[in-house]
Amino acid sequence: MKILLTGGCGYVGTPLAQRLIEMGHDLTVVDLQWFGNYLKLAKGLKVIQADIREVDSILFDGMDVILHLANIANDPCADLNSKLNWEVNTLATMFLVEKAIRHGVKQFVYASSGSVYGVKEEPEVTEELSLVPISDYNKTKMVSERVLLSYSDRIRTTIIRPATICGYSPRMRLDLSVNMLTMQALTKGKITVFGGNQTRPNIHLQDMIRVYEHFLAKPELTGIYNAGFENISILDIAERVKKHVPAEIVVTPSNDPRSYRLSSKKLLATGFQQKYGVEDGIREVIEAFRQGRLNDREEFYNIRTMKKLGSLA
Repeated sequence: MKILLTGGCGYVGTPLAQRLIEMGHDLTVVDLQWFGNYLKLAKGLKVIQADIREVDSILFDGMDVILHLANIANDPCADLNSKLNWEVNTLATMFLVEKAIRHGVKQFVYASSGSVYGVKEEPEVTEELSLVPISDYNKTKMVSERVLLSYSDRIRTTIIRPATICGYSPRMRLDLSVNMLTMQALTKGKITVFGGNQTRPNIHLQDMIRVYEHFLAKPELTGIYNAGFENISILDIAERVKKHVPAEIVVTPSNDPRSYRLSSKKLLATGFQQKYGVEDGIREVIEAFRQGRLNDREEFYNIRTMKKLGSLA
């Protein structure tokens, strides 16, 4: 297939792009590369450094699928510049799907977020529950979903709501809970937990990639799907890290009330099976660090990089 992958230089996008090339797809990556480019040159791969807001600069000719991962990721980064957040996460999404339709693209797969649910008391948060987004970031994801669904009669549309992702990537993120707490244990011998009782869903990076593969192979599966498996507290994650790396756990107050237990029964009913988990993510970060493939770098924290970019963002 001929695939356009936005955000293909990101934490998920980088290993996803490499996997799609291995599968023999013709892949075009569009990414502004604020956080660098860790993709390896390969036959069938074209990398374009471009802003997805400038949709007219992106060629859609002959594309079969759009995998739309590019976004201003996480609450702190979105809060830095609300206008940028809405332009990139929502307005650009609308422009992308409209252009995809005009060029006869068959399938549009969108990376939303499990955080759109907000605070939920239900034991299982399914796709049918109401969305009560708390932050600006969550709101842009919710609105983007609704924009895409309004075009679903004109293009096959699949919306994925991922849990918090963990595991090693060449374009690493150390501001995600499992990765962050593991790195704290390795570099400081101390893990700082904010609150700790909040329950959050998790998904391993390799399973996240497999989810995208799954929907590429089954384009008839349209609609909204949760993607997360291990619903555990932040404190529980810290305790798991401590089993692998001796460290002190320090619990401090938190003003983040988000707590929910994501259900992925709908995804599992389509034939997808989980293969990896939080323990795998912890072990990967430890192994990469001890082998010298990973260190505690500024660009692996989105908020730090965005602040450095300043007006360039």
